[in-house]
Amino acid sequence: MNKNILAPAVQEYINNHLNGDVFTIAMAKSPFPEVSSKELANQIAAKQKSVKKLPTWYQQELIYYPALLSIEQCSSESTAAYKSRLTIGESLIDLTGGFGVDSLFFARKLKSVTHCELYPELSEIAAYNAQVLKQSNMTFLALDGIAYLQENQVAFDNIYIDPARRSSIGKVFMLKDCTPNVVEHLDLLLSKSRRIIIKTAPLLDLSAGLKELKNVSEIHVVSVKNECKELLWVLENQPAEQVKIVCTTLNEQEKNFSFFKGEEDTEAEIPELDLQEYLYEPDTALLKGGAFNLIASRYGLQKLHSQTQLYTSSKVISDFPGRRFKINGLLTPADLKKEKDLRGNVIARNYRDKAEQLVKKYKIKPDQHRFLIFTQSKKQGYLVIDAHIEEHY
Repeated sequence: MNKNILAPAVQEYINNHLNGDVFTIAMAKSPFPEVSSKELANQIAAKQKSVKKLPTWYQQELIYYPALLSIEQCSSESTAAYKSRLTIGESLIDLTGGFGVDSLFFARKLKSVTHCELYPELSEIAAYNAQVLKQSNMTFLALDGIAYLQENQVAFDNIYIDPARRSSIGKVFMLKDCTPNVVEHLDLLLSKSRRIIIKTAPLLDLSAGLKELKNVSEIHVVSVKNECKELLWVLENQPAEQVKIVCTTLNEQEKNFSFFKGEEDTEAEIPELDLQEYLYEPDTALLKGGAFNLIASRYGLQKLHSQTQLYTSSKVISDFPGRRFKINGLLTPADLKKEKDLRGNVIARNYRDKAEQLVKKYKIKPDQHRFLIFTQSKKQGYLVIDAHIEEHY
């Protein structure tokens, strides 16, 4: 950690070049003998990334930023705040502390938080920033969190861990392929805490995760603006009777859809009916959670097709977690070819062609409000829905 970066003149330079090209800055000669141009460029790039993701850090003077990769990989403030609500009791140890975003939000909720980070410089940076942000109930340890639990007679109400993938074979990965290896050390973790919270990438299959873990009580699928950001696995000391799945969308208004695993197995009746006035597309969090049939029954919607996760109704469902479209009508391929200046945002769901192929085939130009939804229903087969969006992420 180069503390010369915190000098007033250097900080002024960084703030004055937040709209600058970091590559040009990195290649130019640094105006400061004690701070390299590469360091300047990194501070600027990392602060640029923090504008929306980490507003608390961005708005605070004298924050020291780590390597850009740490900013890209850390949680956003919205997801960190959500995680803090999953804790119990008074204490928590973060075994993979990193830049310290999650730890700081845990510390805002709990009496004490211990931040473990294997890389000493990153641990030093996180500790320094916590002091700047006036968060005094945090302890920072530059060491291996798993080893710390093994070697010390300590216990916490909560253990938080964000294991990193060691390998990637295709698109499938397992927790045992991550570091720290949660599966290998699960008994240790359960013996040291009342609750374990594990963050994984959305790529992990829910069923695969449940096979590797034990005592899972809840799985939280968290998305922001229809992008699934993370899966949160909550484990207790004792096995849970049922696993609760919570699908959460963190947009301007938080929306939740929860159910118990197994509930979604009931078959949804797909009646022979015409398309109604409104069309609904679930948020990606609900799709990841797998509650395809429950969506229809909970919100009083009709599913278009067993393989199409689109739903229709004759009335507005204002609290639906996803997008709502007002249907203008149906189009045929002939209608599409007749339109001289065809415009619309193309969505293809359970259709014979992909969206990019349809854009090229019908020479469709983008449009801000109109949507052309290529799909199929049980009654009408393949169809093209002309619609405009009323509610979005």
